[in-house]
Amino acid sequence: MKHDPDRPTRHLGGELIIPAMAVVFTLYYFTTIWNSPWTAQVSAFAIGGVLLFLCALFFVKALKMLSQEECSLTFGNLVTYEDLRTGRLGLFVTTVGYCWFIDELGFTLTTFLFLWLSMLILGRFKRAGLVTLVSAAMSLGGWAVFIWAFDTRFPRGWFEETMKTVLANG
Repeated sequence: MKHDPDRPTRHLGGELIIPAMAVVFTLYYFTTIWNSPWTAQVSAFAIGGVLLFLCALFFVKALKMLSQEECSLTFGNLVTYEDLRTGRLGLFVTTVGYCWFIDELGFTLTTFLFLWLSMLILGRFKRAGLVTLVSAAMSLGGWAVFIWAFDTRFPRGWFEETMKTVLANG
């Protein structure tokens, strides 16, 4: 089936970035779990296998569309005005900021800021009070479960150190 010149060409290159990154990350992740307990390896390979399978299906569909000239392997839709209008660019910056600041600010505070900003962006900056309460409850819940109860190796910051002192002297 040839491309209809009256229909705009679908730019498939931008749609392939996330699946390609998912494949690379999954293969990298597989290399990091060789010395883990076998139960962790089974879980990781099961979830990673499903992800790789779904990405393979997407790649096969993309190849079929390319062979039928229904799309092009261009990146014309990678960043558009729609990204600014819908907040996608803001969410991207917020995500990069979370990864950048988590070591300095710690898990709880960075998670609060990420959730708060993300929900404000998605909600077009409405209901800020409710967004603040939900973000605080979720980040405090994450702290209580992952850091206080399970003592995971998440980054510790001002909040975690303060709570450690308060609970020790409580």
